[in-house]
Amino acid sequence: MGLEQITARIRAAEAAAGRPEGSVTLIAVSKVQPDERVASALAAGQRVFGENYVQEAQSKWPAFRERFGDVKLHMIGPLQSNKAKAAIGLFDVIHTLDRMSLARKLANASEAGGRVPDLFVQVNTGDEPQKAGILPDELGGFLEQVRALGLTPGGLMCIPPESEDPRRHFRMLRKLAEAEGLRQLSMGMSADFEDAIAEGATHVRVGSAIFGARDYSEKS
Repeated sequence: MGLEQITARIRAAEAAAGRPEGSVTLIAVSKVQPDERVASALAAGQRVFGENYVQEAQSKWPAFRERFGDVKLHMIGPLQSNKAKAAIGLFDVIHTLDRMSLARKLANASEAGGRVPDLFVQVNTGDEPQKAGILPDELGGFLEQVRALGLTPGGLMCIPPESEDPRRHFRMLRKLAEAEGLRQLSMGMSADFEDAIAEGATHVRVGSAIFGARDYSEKS
């Protein structure tokens, strides 16, 4: 479909929801994408990207940043605690804060490095045992502990179950954020970002609809 078409759909979804133009940030998910596709999006003016793996991001984004200038990089995949220090040095935003051990690592690394990325807490809205994230009824206590470490999450993130209506989960995440005084919502991907915008998303994570299908065999 391409970047221009996705951007137009986001603007239309904002208008349909009665929201100001530009109120939704498009995160172009560039994980496991060929460099030429990423470079094409950069050349077209896209400056916000999402990556799932610290090592992959380390291997490609310093060169892209040198070539194209300021780029905002978002960590949207599971973050191992032992990669926290590297992630803080590379990413502007981390969307997957999902456990206290990681929060402590981020707090320690941030204190040592003096740089704190913006943080989203990942919420497991579907209570799926195989999926990371804080359960909804444990969110308040988790946020209290995280804030006690000196971290200040600005929003929530979720990945709805594939077999369920995503809007119910987007609505749940919005209500949880409102209850906790959080203003940012990272929700919605290639197949459902317009529904997410209708429910209040401030950040949508779109990959294959921009870049095309990923070929994981090239990265194995």
